[in-house]
Amino acid sequence: MSSKSEENALRYRRAQSVTTAEEITEKEKKARKSQLDKPIHKPRDSLFSWSSEFTDFTGLVNWGFLMLTVGGLRLCLENFIKYGIRVNPFEWIIVLTGYHEGDSRQYPSVILLIFSVVPAVLALLIEKAIAVEIISPKIGVSLQVFNIVAEICLPVIVLYIKGLEFSFVGITTVCLIYLVLFLKLWSYVQTNHWCRQGKRGKQYQNTLRRQSLSAPNWKSIEDEKAEGKSSGLVKYPDNLNLKDLFYFLLAPTLCYELNFPRTTRIRKRFLIKRIIEVVFGVNLVLALFQQWMIPSVTNAVDPFSQMSVIKITERLLKLAVPNHLIWLCLFYLSFHSFLNLMGELLHFADRSFYNDWWNANNIAVFWSTWNMPVHMWAVRHVYIPITGLGFSKALASIVVFFISAFFHEYLVSVPLQMFRIWAFLGMMAQPPLSVISKLVEKKLGARWGNIIVWSSLILGQPLAIMMYYHDYALLHFAPKQQ
Repeated sequence: MSSKSEENALRYRRAQSVTTAEEITEKEKKARKSQLDKPIHKPRDSLFSWSSEFTDFTGLVNWGFLMLTVGGLRLCLENFIKYGIRVNPFEWIIVLTGYHEGDSRQYPSVILLIFSVVPAVLALLIEKAIAVEIISPKIGVSLQVFNIVAEICLPVIVLYIKGLEFSFVGITTVCLIYLVLFLKLWSYVQTNHWCRQGKRGKQYQNTLRRQSLSAPNWKSIEDEKAEGKSSGLVKYPDNLNLKDLFYFLLAPTLCYELNFPRTTRIRKRFLIKRIIEVVFGVNLVLALFQQWMIPSVTNAVDPFSQMSVIKITERLLKLAVPNHLIWLCLFYLSFHSFLNLMGELLHFADRSFYNDWWNANNIAVFWSTWNMPVHMWAVRHVYIPITGLGFSKALASIVVFFISAFFHEYLVSVPLQMFRIWAFLGMMAQPPLSVISKLVEKKLGARWGNIIVWSSLILGQPLAIMMYYHDYALLHFAPKQQ
């Protein structure tokens, strides 16, 4: 009986499989027939057409990165074959410090950096004198203006009048630090001036204006305030002390506030990553300068002197690659690695050091997103005060670009010890270029506006470098006529 039942079950399964196969065959026949009945052609765009709305280009992006890697390796091999190994880490210390063998005035860059504490302390002493009414606010503001202007002029005085010898990188670092200090002291003095106005009831009375709080602590402080308890906020003139001043000088911001947003702890893993990035990034940038940038700039002098358009274009494009790579490395090293490192060490919670400038559709958006500390400083201390006086936004924008252009020229002309206006003109060309990029964005679309932004970054900087080095070479290396 069991064998017959097994046979019947086997026959049943075979019959079922045959029926299933026949059903699948019938379905395939119907599907093929339906496909034959459908039209082959219908209105549709090619994938590379913008109107197709196709966006998945992952494979092409991978191909692009692979081609860039292959091209970069080829350029590295070409550079090593042509110039050999030029990287010398021992020269970096000499370059950064400005040390010269046999010179009794050693390390002038380091001395100037240490001296930068003096104008900062003077600014605090003047603010204290105003707060306790030893001097009048008008005299105090005049002294602050003189102190700040003297601070930014000090590198120029030491370099030109005293005649100390600096390396280019050393004096550039000094000028950059003194410029940052100038902007910070401007903000420090102006914010304390606003606080004095608020204390007299003219402005910001009974408000938390310019007094920010850490997000996790905001609720508890608001509850304490509602209960009539002390909120723990620092108020003017209690902020006028060395601890507050030096915290601001080291904090990764240019805008002074009496109370900064704070984090509750230091993330050790995050901190270690930033330290590794800073150490590796500094060495990478210096190595790229020595190995790639300096030979490219040096070889661009002769074509520029001959005014050969084809040769200048070739050198410009050749210089654009290392220059742009170094610029991107410096951006990441400065605005992400270093500023986050300082923010983490100081418990500084506002880490908005940059926005997505790489997606900028016009020049105006780029300048308002790539360097947020400077942008916020310019808006807070220049743009809003000017528009608050009744002037137009266009005039305020031009003044902001004028100040930016002046300090760009300051960072180049002072270290090179020659006055040229290429950086100044380049920055002053940004407002009209911004108008052009907005027109391109409006007429041709956001993609072309973004292309304009990237083109100005890739080609504009090496052109300025070639012009400066050409003038520097003619001034220092050209044979003098009798």
